[in-house]
Amino acid sequence: MQPLGRRHRVAIIGAGMGGLAAAIDLAHRGVAVTVLERGLQPGGKMRTVAVGNAVLDAGPSVLTMRDVFESLFESTGSALENHVTLRPAERLARHDWLQGPGLDLFADPARSREAIGEFAGAGEARRFDRFRAEIAAMYRTLDATFMRAARPSVLELTRRAGPAALLGISPFTRMATALARHFHDPRLRQLFGRYATYCGSSPYEAPATLMLIAHVEQNGVWLVEGGMHRLAMAMAQRATELGARIRYGEEVRTVAVRGGRASGVVLAGGETITADAVLCNADTAAIAGGLLGPDCADAAAPTPLPARSLSAVTWTMVAETTGFPLIRHNVFFGRDARCEFDDLFARHRLPVSPTVYVCAQDRETADHRPGRPERLLCLVNAPAAADTARLDSTELDECQQRMITRLGRAGLHLRIQASERTSPAEFAALFPGTAGALYGPASHGWAASFRRPGSRSALPGLYLAGGSVHPGPGVPMATLSGRLAAARMLADLASMRSSHPAAMSGGMSMRSRRTGRPASP
Repeated sequence: MQPLGRRHRVAIIGAGMGGLAAAIDLAHRGVAVTVLERGLQPGGKMRTVAVGNAVLDAGPSVLTMRDVFESLFESTGSALENHVTLRPAERLARHDWLQGPGLDLFADPARSREAIGEFAGAGEARRFDRFRAEIAAMYRTLDATFMRAARPSVLELTRRAGPAALLGISPFTRMATALARHFHDPRLRQLFGRYATYCGSSPYEAPATLMLIAHVEQNGVWLVEGGMHRLAMAMAQRATELGARIRYGEEVRTVAVRGGRASGVVLAGGETITADAVLCNADTAAIAGGLLGPDCADAAAPTPLPARSLSAVTWTMVAETTGFPLIRHNVFFGRDARCEFDDLFARHRLPVSPTVYVCAQDRETADHRPGRPERLLCLVNAPAAADTARLDSTELDECQQRMITRLGRAGLHLRIQASERTSPAEFAALFPGTAGALYGPASHGWAASFRRPGSRSALPGLYLAGGSVHPGPGVPMATLSGRLAAARMLADLASMRSSHPAAMSGGMSMRSRRTGRPASP
């Protein structure tokens, strides 16, 4: 694509994965991009924290869909491997139950099939083959027609994929129901039902379509050398190489509106930056809640308001570990899956018998030294902060003890040297408007994915990206959302320029009203 004839100026709110992807695409097309990030580092939820003398990833820990990032860098004349080193994970995850043996899933499906056969019998291995075929077909149906496309309606998706293909993605069947048809062993149903939590949802309420997440993971999990946050740093670097400016420690107070369209942003410090268009890479709940000003509060508010997705209690720690043979990704299941999700979504409380996820960040790297302290991210799902009474320190301490007890039942013993805990209320403070929900709205019901806003908001000139908009949560999806928003914005700006050249001149010069001088892009 050729650069636009006039150098349009765009303000992006938030340097999360969607905002960074949009900044790369827009800057590559010659747009003057300013990214405004209230934090001190890029990545949004893909953040790091310091614990003692160590720095740990404290957000997403599983990277899939490598091609999304390869395409992003290649489209600008670069290559992903020039910016970050990725290695394929041989083992996807290690799973443990309170009774009986554990189960590893592998990148090689034949090894997973063999492991499932040894774990649950030859019949379940054959059913795994059928399950894999079904979720692969789901992915093929939705990859181009939904996930990488501008937000389609049900009718549009039916037209593009065909009625038979639409029924093949099982939108009207609940995930837990479909898994019960696939697997007889309740442990396998619990294992594959956990993929609903990748969208912050319950397998008892989410559509069976979400089973395709298992295909995405089986299609490749990648380890980022230096940690997941390196990917966000690489994207920020590429954006700046292309001319985008990222300003950290800058909180946007309001979206400026003039003449019925977004015309820039006002910072907390009082500076106003005018722009031809604004991209908001924040949870749409922040807009609907008026956190970016009353003039845009109706720009992205769905009707009716959907249920919030899950939050979490996390512990980033440095600890000596003994007993259980950890790999990079480990899942320690609770006693009863239905009870756990009822605790989370019906009783709005921390699970009595939680599933615990442990990312051992030094495993499968040159930094791992057996017997030496290592970096761990431990996570227990929790209701969003607004969906329950504020958790006090006693409840959080009890949750931590349940977590440690569950790991001990598996034989994993921790000698913690330093630890930082993050609760749903603290996630709510880190990410305004979310109420602690980490994945936007929950993906409950067949129409949930169609209720997510698209990249173009109801307010002209204001565009949306991030995990709360189409195509959904997760690192690759948020990245795709940024690219979809950038493409929509570029098309609209080009159309406005050709149709109404006067509207794109005059007061749209991205000038700092506080200083009276042109603001740097």
